[in-house]
Amino acid sequence: MRRLVLLGVAVLFTVTIHAQSYAELKDSLAEAAEKLRKFPDNVDLRLRKASWNLLLEQWDYARQEYDVVLAKDSDNVAALYYRAYAFERLHKYPFARKDYERMLKVVPGNFNGQLGLALLNQKDMRYTEAMNMINRLVEQYPDNAVAYAARAGMEQERGMMEVAEYDFSQAIRLDPDNVDFLLSRADLLIKMGKKKEAKRDLDTAVTKGVPKPSLADLYASCRE
Repeated sequence: MRRLVLLGVAVLFTVTIHAQSYAELKDSLAEAAEKLRKFPDNVDLRLRKASWNLLLEQWDYARQEYDVVLAKDSDNVAALYYRAYAFERLHKYPFARKDYERMLKVVPGNFNGQLGLALLNQKDMRYTEAMNMINRLVEQYPDNAVAYAARAGMEQERGMMEVAEYDFSQAIRLDPDNVDFLLSRADLLIKMGKKKEAKRDLDTAVTKGVPKPSLADLYASCRE
């Protein structure tokens, strides 16, 4: 199951994908690459190709595309944000940090930039910085469900189960149709021994369209 702390969250791709197969993603990438060969200076095309690289988990290829964009426009917010994410996936945290910090200089207070940097701090074991940043983000955006869910993921990683449950509940209150939040809280509740409450979350997720067989392991954990 997806861990909320990896929201990568962060991350909100420029291309929306609706149940595309691997083959379809490869075809889209090939089409973007072919167009780029004809128009190599087209920044939008390069960003589009890089987004397909990210979706196919071709982190270094994506990073190379963003390098080209940023060589032409060092303040391109999209390129900074997604290159930072690519650097994270490549475990090059200092480079990711520079991109997030540069992005936040260009667009101070940007939600995604702050969230990305907070999650990076968590991965980089800068726990105090991570928690301070995510707390500020929740204060700045008290109606943003993702902020609460991200903080809950951090709290869960640090064994702060009760406050994580509260934050997941806040995220669900703000975005009740988000099944990822429900499943994350169910996973947490199982770890806390609250199996009846966890099963209730799983049942709710099923009513919202999650196939029950895909939750077999979680349901089994509720019965143990």
